[in-house]
Amino acid sequence: MRRILFIPDNAPRGSIMGATNALSGSIAISGIRCIITYIVIPLAGPILGLGAVGPYLGLALGALSVVFIVKSMRRFFAAEHKWRWGYGSIGIVLIIVVIVQSAMDIASLVS
Repeated sequence: MRRILFIPDNAPRGSIMGATNALSGSIAISGIRCIITYIVIPLAGPILGLGAVGPYLGLALGALSVVFIVKSMRRFFAAEHKWRWGYGSIGIVLIIVVIVQSAMDIASLVS
């Protein structure tokens, strides 16, 4: 997994606190993305006329979310945190969900 995340074999071990902080940022970004994508845009979009902005905003927030998920996964594996495989599994599932949502946003933009 370190090879997939481009963590060098001779890299110094990261700090547990850095991994925890990265996880907090990743969860915050993912939470904000979910609130905007699934609550704000569907409810306030028609009122404010944001229908055309929704897919673009979803793609941007999804990309930002994936960056933060990968960043926190890198920190967990660099620190050899005891929960690195559990968080790595959850991170991969979240990335798949974001990819599916992005495909749906792209499909709505193309049609």
